[in-house]
Amino acid sequence: MWDYTDKVLELFYDPKNQGVIEETSEPGVKVATGEVGSISCGDALRLHLKVEVESDKILDARFQTFGCTSAIASSSALTEMVKGLTLDEALKVSNKDIANYLGGLPEAKMHCSVMGQEALEAAIYNYRGIPLAAHDDDDEGVLICSCFGITDTKIRRVVKENNLTTAEQVTNYVKAGGGCGSCLTKIDDIIKDVEQEVATTTKNANNGIKSAEILNSGQIATATRPLTNVQKIALIQKVLDEEVRPVLIADGGDVELYDIEGNTVKVILKGACDSCPSSTATLKIAIESRLRDRISKDIVVQAVEP
Repeated sequence: MWDYTDKVLELFYDPKNQGVIEETSEPGVKVATGEVGSISCGDALRLHLKVEVESDKILDARFQTFGCTSAIASSSALTEMVKGLTLDEALKVSNKDIANYLGGLPEAKMHCSVMGQEALEAAIYNYRGIPLAAHDDDDEGVLICSCFGITDTKIRRVVKENNLTTAEQVTNYVKAGGGCGSCLTKIDDIIKDVEQEVATTTKNANNGIKSAEILNSGQIATATRPLTNVQKIALIQKVLDEEVRPVLIADGGDVELYDIEGNTVKVILKGACDSCPSSTATLKIAIESRLRDRISKDIVVQAVEP
């Protein structure tokens, strides 16, 4: 018998926001849907968001879940958590936040909170018309667990975000290794690689690596001293050239760095991006979120006319 918290049991026996949000053509409002999991694998979640277009605010959220007690409770908790948030605020909700809202989950059931986070991301990216792969390369990595279709990229991501140290924990979070078990050795190797990366980053930070040295090595990380304006410009241009432009060019668009004023980055959208109805989403997701992740959480991206 799993040791569930009172909150988990409450949302299991009396789920909040269970059901579907139908598209009603209500002016200024759109419905977004995100779906993750597979019934054949034991858990599946379809998340529905009702969004006010002008403000990007989530007016309502509902879910349909096939799964266990933790899956239903996690899905219900997620819908309660995101109502009233903007889409950008909702994207910051992590699987840890979902588990904490529930007062904790048995470790073997943490994959249910991860499923909720992934469904939320899928719904928001579907709404914004941006392929999830532009934000998350989970599906483009090397297949590690054939039983559940889990790649090395996804395993690395969950290990880093949750500080996992054993293959058993990885199984609890994303189910990889929970089938035939033939991939457990590979999972152990990935964990060791991530631990080595973290150790190297920590060592470099403790040794006081300079910003210029980080730029020259091709790494994108937070330096021990503030970036100069020249270094910031170079780093922003590097992220645009190596991570953003290839994605936009593949869809017929492009972006050019125009100017930088403090933490405000001004860009020119080109090609399909210039005339695309989802150009705002391109700015906020494809460009701004990457610059915030790589350089500074205070960066704001604005589009200017050429």
